[in-house]
Amino acid sequence: MFTGIIEETGVVTAIKPTKKSIALTIRAGKIARGIKLGASVAVNGCCLTVVKSSRRGSSTLLSFDMLQESWRLTNLQFAAIGSLVNLERPLRADGELGGHFVTGHVDGLGKIVRWEKSGADHLLDISAPPEVMRYMIHKGSIAVDGISLTVAGVKKNEFRLWIIPHTFDVTTLRERAVGDAVNLEADLLGKYVHKFVSASAA
Repeated sequence: MFTGIIEETGVVTAIKPTKKSIALTIRAGKIARGIKLGASVAVNGCCLTVVKSSRRGSSTLLSFDMLQESWRLTNLQFAAIGSLVNLERPLRADGELGGHFVTGHVDGLGKIVRWEKSGADHLLDISAPPEVMRYMIHKGSIAVDGISLTVAGVKKNEFRLWIIPHTFDVTTLRERAVGDAVNLEADLLGKYVHKFVSASAA
């Protein structure tokens, strides 16, 4: 379980397809301190398992094996050497829930349709598939590339977000552009409510 509060951005250093998976290597800083093999890390909001760790000067190379399905269903398929990725370690039992409950299971890919500076902030509009839009509500929560964000507006096929300077500066959003794909995970609580209400109405 994660919270959507990004700890740092890492850099993709290697992408190697194998017969059964994609070997993805990322250079990380503080999140790698004390990390163990088998630990979970949210990479652009996708929960991955550390299979190898090696120290490189002041940073650490973390390796992950991604299933073909995970690769196909997330925007990591568009990553290249040098790409930035959002990184977050799992929530500790005694940790602070600064965002919202994020499982690291991506529900679908969104597409940036508007991305522009507005005063000190940035305006971000994202189009999303029906399986994500059904859970969207005004002032609700959404994880975009693993970032916990508050929904500022909802239309039939897209939603709006306001990005404050801090979030822009410390996440991969600073590299995003119109047309880019982003990983989306709808609010877990919203999914349960939708399930219970649908079952009651049946």
